[in-house]
Amino acid sequence: MAANLVAAAPTFTPARPPAVPLAVRSPYLNAWLQGGSGAILPGSWPRHWTGSILGWQGLVAVDGVAYNWMGAAPGPPLVNQVSLEYTSTQSIFTFDVARKVTLTVTFLSPVYPDDMGRQSQQFSYITTKAKSSDGASHRVQVYMDVSGEWASGDVGQVVQWDVGTSGDIIYHKFQRQNQEQFKEVGEIASWGNWYLATRSDKGATWQIGQDTAVRGQFANNKVLTNAKETNFRPVRDKWPVFAFSHDLGSVGGSEVESVFTLGLVQDQVINFAGHSRELTPLPGLWSSYYKDEISALVAFYNDYQHALDTSRALDQRIQGDSENAAGKDYALITTLTVRQTFGALQYAGTPSKPYIFLKEISSNSDIQTVDVIFPAYPIFMYLNATLGKYLLDPLFENQESGAYPNAFAEHDLGTFPVAKGYPDGNDEPMPLEECGNMIIMTLAYAQRTGDTGYLSAHYPRLSQWAQFLVEESLIPANQLSTDDFAGTLANQTNLAIKGIIGLKAMSEIALLTGNEDRYGEIAGKYLKGWKELGINYKANPPHTTLSYGDDNSHGLLYNIYADKLLDLNFVDQSIFDMQSNFYQTVANEFGVALDTRHTWTKSDWEMFAAAVASPPTRDMFISKLARWVGATTSDRAMTDLYDSHTGGYPSGGPYFVARPVMGGSLTPEEQRLFRLYGKLPSRSDHFAKHLKERKYFDSGDYAMNKAGKGDSVDTGAVGSQHPLPENIPHLSSPVSGPNGIGSMLHPHHHHQHHANMTAGSPVKESSFLNRETSAEDVENAAGAEGQQQPAADAQAAAQAVPAEQQAIPLRQ
Repeated sequence: MAANLVAAAPTFTPARPPAVPLAVRSPYLNAWLQGGSGAILPGSWPRHWTGSILGWQGLVAVDGVAYNWMGAAPGPPLVNQVSLEYTSTQSIFTFDVARKVTLTVTFLSPVYPDDMGRQSQQFSYITTKAKSSDGASHRVQVYMDVSGEWASGDVGQVVQWDVGTSGDIIYHKFQRQNQEQFKEVGEIASWGNWYLATRSDKGATWQIGQDTAVRGQFANNKVLTNAKETNFRPVRDKWPVFAFSHDLGSVGGSEVESVFTLGLVQDQVINFAGHSRELTPLPGLWSSYYKDEISALVAFYNDYQHALDTSRALDQRIQGDSENAAGKDYALITTLTVRQTFGALQYAGTPSKPYIFLKEISSNSDIQTVDVIFPAYPIFMYLNATLGKYLLDPLFENQESGAYPNAFAEHDLGTFPVAKGYPDGNDEPMPLEECGNMIIMTLAYAQRTGDTGYLSAHYPRLSQWAQFLVEESLIPANQLSTDDFAGTLANQTNLAIKGIIGLKAMSEIALLTGNEDRYGEIAGKYLKGWKELGINYKANPPHTTLSYGDDNSHGLLYNIYADKLLDLNFVDQSIFDMQSNFYQTVANEFGVALDTRHTWTKSDWEMFAAAVASPPTRDMFISKLARWVGATTSDRAMTDLYDSHTGGYPSGGPYFVARPVMGGSLTPEEQRLFRLYGKLPSRSDHFAKHLKERKYFDSGDYAMNKAGKGDSVDTGAVGSQHPLPENIPHLSSPVSGPNGIGSMLHPHHHHQHHANMTAGSPVKESSFLNRETSAEDVENAAGAEGQQQPAADAQAAAQAVPAEQQAIPLRQ
C-alpha cells in the first residue's frame, strides 16, 4: 500500500535543512529530525541532538485504515510528505493521507526574548490539523506516543509513570525511578519529570504499555483502552510508551485541530558556585511563576494561542529584518538558527536574581563557555540585550568571589549542569581570547541598555583583564584561540586584534564610568604595530596573515567584527576593504576556509566576516552558506564546522552539532538594526552624568616601550598601574632569522574543544627585540601622523627603513 502513495518529491521552504528542529527548548528538550532521512518524517525516529533515538510515534487513521506520519514503528504504511517549511520557531509538515485527507503537523518551540517566565519552561507544542482533500468527508483519528527513552540516557534504568488530569487537561507523567540530580547519561538528564499532555475532550483516549501493544491497539481499533500497565521496568524492557489519541469524527473541508504538549520539569536546574564559593542548587526560574509543576504544565498548554501569535510575530520580524538586511538567503540562515541557539539555554534563579546558563553542546559539555557565548551574542543583542547580562552574571559572580586564581578571564564554569568554576585555575587556558571576549560583551550590553552601573560594578575585574591585554595582546604567546581544534599557535593575527579591540573597548568603559582612560592610547599604538606585523602588503591582493611573518598564510579576520558591534570606528576602514577584496579570491565551493592550515571553515565566523564586509563579499559569504544548508551531507542539527570544499564534516573530525554559536548568524542584521533595539548612548549622554576630570599619563608610550616599539619613557612616573619593566618575566631576546624575523615555533597540538589543559598563563617566551623604529615612525615616513596610508605606500615606507631596523621579534 505504501508504494501506491508515492507521489512527487516533497518541497522544502526555504530549504532542506541538515536537520529539522522538532522540540527544541533547552539542552534536555532537544529533539530533531535528522537530515539523513531526507528530512522525511514518516518512517524516521526523532533523535536527541546526540543522535540517540527518542521514541516518538505518530499515527493517523482515515476511514478505518491507519497510517504512519512520524516514527519508524513497523506496521502501518507511511503517509506521503508533501512539504516542510521552517521558520524561526516552527517546523510545519504537510502530509497527504491516501489522497483523502491533508494532515498538517506543526512543531512549535516558542522563543520569548522578553518573557523570562515563559521562556524558562521546558515545554513544546505539537499540533495536528486534518481536513478533507478530495471533497468528501472522512472519519479521522490521530495518535501520538513517546517512550521512556526521553527520561534516561541509560535504557537499562527503570522508569515509572502515572496518568492524571487537571481541569480539562489530561497528562502522562514519567521519570527515572532512580533520580540523580545534576547528572546526565549520554547528555540526557537523569533527573526531572517528563510530561505529555493534551485536551481531555470526548474523543480523547489514552494508554500506557508495551510499544507494540499500544500502537497495535490504535492501528486495529482506532481507539485506546484508557488503561495502564503497573509494572515499572527498564526503558528497554518491552519499551513502555505513553500514548494519546483523538477521534476527530467526520472531517470535511474545515480543519480539525488537536494540540499536544511535551516537556520536562526540573525543580532545581543548575548547581552553581557564586558569591559564596559553595555549590548551591538553583531553582528553575519557572518555579517562581507557578505554584507547582502541574500548574506550570496546564498554564503552558492553555497558553497555546498566545504562544502561536507571539511566535508568528517573532517569525515575521526575523524574516523581514533578515531579508531587508541581506536578502532571502540570509533569512534562510537566520531562521534556522534561532531555536538551536535558545535550545542551549537554561533559565535559573528568581525574578529578582535571574541567571541564564549556556551549555556548550556537542564540542563538550562545558557550561558558560565564554568563547561560545561570544559568537552567540549577536542574537541576544538583537532580540534583548539584557539576556546578555544574565549570561555574563554567573561568570562575573564566580570570579569576583575570589574563587578563580588566574589574572586572566575564566574560560568556562565547569561541566553542565554543575557550574563550580575552577578554584585551582585549571580551566582550558584561552587567556587573551576570553579577556577580549568578556570586555567586548560587557560593553556591548551596556551600550544597548545604558546600564553604565554594570560597567562600574565590574570595573575592577574588567580593568584586571585589560591589564592582561596590555601585557599580552600585541604579540600573542603560543596559545589557543577559540578555534582550539586547530591547535596552539604563536603570534596569531586575528587573536591579537581581538585583544587590541578589547583595549579600545576598555577605553570606552573607562570614559562611560568616569575613570581615567589608561587604555585608548595603548590601543591606538598597538593597532599601528599590528598593521605592521600582521598584513602581507606584498600579496596581490594584500591581506592579513594567520600569524605574524608568515606571508604564505591567511585566515578569516572575524575578530574585527567587534569594532563594528561596539561602534568604535577604531580599525581603519581600509582593513575591512582589504579583507573584503581578498576573501573573494580564496572562496571555495561552500565558503572561505578558516585559515590555511585546513580546508574546514566555521559558519559563525563566516557570518562575522560577512557582517563587516562590502555588500558583494557579504552576499558571497551568505549565498555560499545558504547553498551549503541545502546541499550538505552532514545530517545532524546544523554544524558550525564543515569542509569548505565538500560541505561535509571535516575528514576525521571534529564533529560539531547543534551548538549555540549559530546565534552569530544574526550579525549583519544586528549590526544594521542594533540602534532600534536599545539605542547606543552617545558619549555626551553619559558624560553629562558620569564624566569626571580626566587625568592622562603616557601609558601608551610605556606599553610600546615595554614591547620594544616605543621611545624610552620614565615608567616609574606612571605609578602603580603598570609593572616596571624589570619586574616583567622576559627570556632573552630571540636570534633573528635571515629575514630579520625572530624564528617561530608553531606546534599544532590538537585539543578537542575544549579538552582539559594545564592551567596558568602562557609562557612568555620572548619580548620584542629592542629597536629604534616604531610602527608610528614607519607611518610617519610616508606622511603626516594620523593619515591613513594606502597599502602600497605602507610597503614603500617599510622598505625605506634600514634592514637592521626592520627585525620583528615575535613570540616563539
